[in-house]
Amino acid sequence: MSEQPDLLYSETEEDLRAAVRALLTDRAGHRVLLDRIETEDPYVPGLWGTLAADMGAAGLLVPEKLGGQGASHREAAVVLEELGRAVVPVPYLTSAVVATEVLLGLAGEDGPATELLAGLAAGRTVAVLAVPLSTAPDARPPLTPTVTGVADAAVADVLLVPRADGLYAVPAAAADVEPLTPLDLTRPLARVTTAPGSGSLLAAPDEARAAVRRGLLAGAGLLASEQLGLAEWCLQETVRYTRERHQFNRPVGSFQALKHRMAQLWLDLVGARASARAAAAALATDGPDAPLLVAVAQAYCSRVAVRAAEECVQLHGGIGMTWEHGAHLALKRAKSDQLALGSAGRHQDVVAALMDLPAPA
Repeated sequence: MSEQPDLLYSETEEDLRAAVRALLTDRAGHRVLLDRIETEDPYVPGLWGTLAADMGAAGLLVPEKLGGQGASHREAAVVLEELGRAVVPVPYLTSAVVATEVLLGLAGEDGPATELLAGLAAGRTVAVLAVPLSTAPDARPPLTPTVTGVADAAVADVLLVPRADGLYAVPAAAADVEPLTPLDLTRPLARVTTAPGSGSLLAAPDEARAAVRRGLLAGAGLLASEQLGLAEWCLQETVRYTRERHQFNRPVGSFQALKHRMAQLWLDLVGARASARAAAAALATDGPDAPLLVAVAQAYCSRVAVRAAEECVQLHGGIGMTWEHGAHLALKRAKSDQLALGSAGRHQDVVAALMDLPAPA
């Protein structure tokens, strides 16, 4: 195991959080999302350009010599916490994390991967790894022409397509992208079909497999931060509502049964924050225990996010069941994230294998 990581947020990270939260509050409130998610284009116009290019968030993981910000997974995790709180549809996880990490695994002094990476870092290009959103880091991605369940393919400029003979960069305009109807309308999915042989070769099979695994591992680790942010919003909104809502001339939040439920949820959030921060720190230092800490974070945070969203809906009472309240957006995102980049059960199996733990009888 590596040395104990610093799980506290730095001043730079807090400044980044404040900037991202201010942007999302101004441009992507729940009312804005509710007005858009049932349209053909749920993405808020101009939001990605401001976040990715103007604020430089798309290039956080990219070294400065390759055109990026030269930050780390810790800073990217803070961005994802805020995106999780807002449940906003932007291709940050898919493009600025997963696809970017895949290309970083292939980038050298020169070449197509390095050139493509520069476009991603500048926010000019959106790239998406053409695998199902449910693909775990240790899973072999499908090598078929048609792949179902690809997240954010609708806004991709380039698709990174794994094939039997390597990894290809295929212009999205040259592919057939068929929108699907997902549970979580804030993270659109699509069925993607690419013609065999189309696009340009980025890497041979062995190098491609390692790069794809790198991208999926970073995605799974930072997805835990998105789940953390979502759960924090759910608890914060529930506490606020139960202070304001009165029954029998008392705030409902003063009832002992509700206080116990919210207190337990707060304890769960403390554990989720520790595991998500540990995963981000391990990814930032490329520590040998990164696969273990990512698996722990996903196995834990996915459950906490779903429970927090369920409690948010239930403790808001009747208003929590309505379309007009944002609680259902959080619940659908939490349930979708529970299967994204590997289920909790799959990550528990990874923990057991890495720690040489026997399977339960």
